[in-house]
Amino acid sequence: MAGRLTLYTDGGSRGNPGPAAGAYVLTDENGKLIEGRGCFLGKTTNNVAEYTGLLEGLRAARRLGVTSITVFSDSELLVRQINGQYKVKSDNLKDLFSECMNEMAGFFGWQVNHVRREQNPDADRLANQAMDAGADVEMSATTVSDNTGRHLRLGVLLSGGGTTMVNLDKEIKAGRLNAEIAVVISSRLKVKGVERTHNLGLEPVIIRKKDFPDIDSFSARIVAALDTARVDLAIQAGWLCLWTIPAKYENRVMNIHPALLPGFGGRGMWGHHVHEAVLKAGCKVSGCTVHFANNEYDSGPIIVQRTCPVMETDDADTLAARVFEQECIAYPEAIRLFAQDRLTVADNVVRITTL
Repeated sequence: MAGRLTLYTDGGSRGNPGPAAGAYVLTDENGKLIEGRGCFLGKTTNNVAEYTGLLEGLRAARRLGVTSITVFSDSELLVRQINGQYKVKSDNLKDLFSECMNEMAGFFGWQVNHVRREQNPDADRLANQAMDAGADVEMSATTVSDNTGRHLRLGVLLSGGGTTMVNLDKEIKAGRLNAEIAVVISSRLKVKGVERTHNLGLEPVIIRKKDFPDIDSFSARIVAALDTARVDLAIQAGWLCLWTIPAKYENRVMNIHPALLPGFGGRGMWGHHVHEAVLKAGCKVSGCTVHFANNEYDSGPIIVQRTCPVMETDDADTLAARVFEQECIAYPEAIRLFAQDRLTVADNVVRITTL
């Protein structure tokens, strides 16, 4: 698949506000369908539905590792606002507009163009199908494995709920990650992540730090489990234990942190501790960071960062939920870049080559 895709978006509301849906259709340079989805939104306005269709389409393109995108929408207002010709005045649209522009910034090149409704039939049909069904609908999609890079055997390391692991499994099953979870290692026996591993049909390997006399023997056991599973890339997914990463796994262990490193990182900065610190500092923006792990907390070279706004009404829970939405996009993106051999590291800085 080429690095540029075409995105058609639409949205509608029956009542304005009323039952609404946003939709997108992604095609390659030859017009071949890659992915299409109608997203049911409940009761909202036409403009919110239009922006939601665009936002979900941009997110889908980012998940696919697309570098450049051409967008077509039959909403003249949306097109003019995205291109900076009209100011966004509606409070209902400001956050959606900011999120769309944040997604746009992740592409090396983008264009947004207006088309007549009759030139946008597939997205229009998907939006109406979602409103009719009162639920999300999808178009049949072609395989995208040719854009996801070589097949990877992943080793997942967790210490808690395992939600990141579940998201990666979802991406794998949807064909957006050319990978398999070869082994799951948990540093705790009684956590939700162990149950979720069983639900995936896997038997987790329990490696508790307290069961070893020192960090060297603890680390050696982790490496042995990864080696036995023939892991290409280790994924720390809510893993809370520092371990010694040997030379053979240098730049082969990723971690995700629920803030924008190098801020709000280090020992003890995990989970709600991070979000509480962000709120206490009065930050207006937060997000997540995927980086290669090294033998110091949160100091490895940064691969991908994604942002989200911090609201005045936020507490640690609401901010954590908004950050996790970005984590679900950022981690698969970083793994695809690794699978495509597009990451090089020099002087603790990651360089990403274009397709």
